[in-house]
Amino acid sequence: MKLLLTSAGIVPEVKEYFLSLLSKKPEEIKVCFITTAAYGESKNPTWMEKDRQLLYGCGIKTIEDLDLKDKTQNELEKIIADKDIIFVNGGNTFYLLHWIKKSGFDKVLSAFLRRGGLYVGVSAGSYVTCPTIEAATWKPKDRNLIKLTDLTALNLVPFLITAHFEEKYRQIVETEAERTNYPILALTDEQAVLIDGKKIKLIGEGDKNFYNGFKEK
Repeated sequence: MKLLLTSAGIVPEVKEYFLSLLSKKPEEIKVCFITTAAYGESKNPTWMEKDRQLLYGCGIKTIEDLDLKDKTQNELEKIIADKDIIFVNGGNTFYLLHWIKKSGFDKVLSAFLRRGGLYVGVSAGSYVTCPTIEAATWKPKDRNLIKLTDLTALNLVPFLITAHFEEKYRQIVETEAERTNYPILALTDEQAVLIDGKKIKLIGEGDKNFYNGFKEK
């Protein structure tokens, strides 16, 4: 299983590690670019273009947008069948998780990972890989406009991620760490966590902000 869970996408501090995970030359890679979380937050999510440009800057040429909303599992299987990377954008975590479960994307993703595909998450796209999305209720708090009550997520990693970490949020994260039993990794926008099989490694630049016994392997 290969996951690259980021706060802000393939920023320069993360680019080298991302390229090392590719199974082909960048220009041969096909990316499924999941837009769902962004449209759950804004009708005009301008930040997605930044994420596209960062991917193009890595030499990737083929990027296909996919919104999980109203898709069936069979439709998703056909779309993802020839893709090398599933890239899940940031935005509203509650909205994203709702459509992950309703569309059957969670099942399609499991098969994708088993065949060696790479999952890249940005913010909300990283949160949904955790056991729950409770960190989306911390800072800066997502709006639960879809009124999701079950926050159980994909459970691909055994810890929680909190993205866009800055020093001004430290007290909030420390307080929330006392309320949960899960290990916590706080990521700045210059950092990501790489999961490659049993390997777990913080990458990028800056201090390590680990809570509740989070450990690299």
